[in-house]
Amino acid sequence: AQGRVARMLIAHADVDHGRPLAEAGKLDELARYLNDFIDATAAGGAEMAAIVAVTPHICTAQLLPLLRIPLIDMVAAVADEIRARGLRRVALFGTRSTVASRMFGRLPVDVVMPKPDEIDFINNAYLDVVYDRSTPAGIDRLRELARTLMARDGAEAVLLAGTDLSMVMNEDNAGFPTLDCAGVHIAAITRRLLD
Repeated sequence: AQGRVARMLIAHADVDHGRPLAEAGKLDELARYLNDFIDATAAGGAEMAAIVAVTPHICTAQLLPLLRIPLIDMVAAVADEIRARGLRRVALFGTRSTVASRMFGRLPVDVVMPKPDEIDFINNAYLDVVYDRSTPAGIDRLRELARTLMARDGAEAVLLAGTDLSMVMNEDNAGFPTLDCAGVHIAAITRRLLD
């Protein structure tokens, strides 16, 4: 809208390398892995970094001391949006690491903990989206589970805490109150680029 064009450098990390590190709790190793990509973009002239997936933010505490450039932190942006919306209790859809850790314990609200089999289902349904195996029936089951987490556990909204989920549902078509973490992060990145 302002007629400005962002200059972006993209370094693509391998989800099949990073996600197992997160799941195994190898956070120092994950931070070093991600920092190598951020360093490469900094060497190319990048002035700030953004990790545009949720799960890698599990190692933010380990990553920040390594960085040469500032990080636009997705979880911090989501926390700000939760406060702005006045939410008090939320549920999460994303990887097992994200859901089981309640988004790394960094959200300023009570986070509903699904039952173990529900966490497995959420994780697997999300990975089906990531690897382009999702079906309309699987997405409908996610919607049903969202309604269950709201009715049974008192969640006021479900955070789409897996960036690929925004390809199959969003705040307009989800069928339940939701907050799209990828969308919130994109807005935060855009604000920083316009500063």
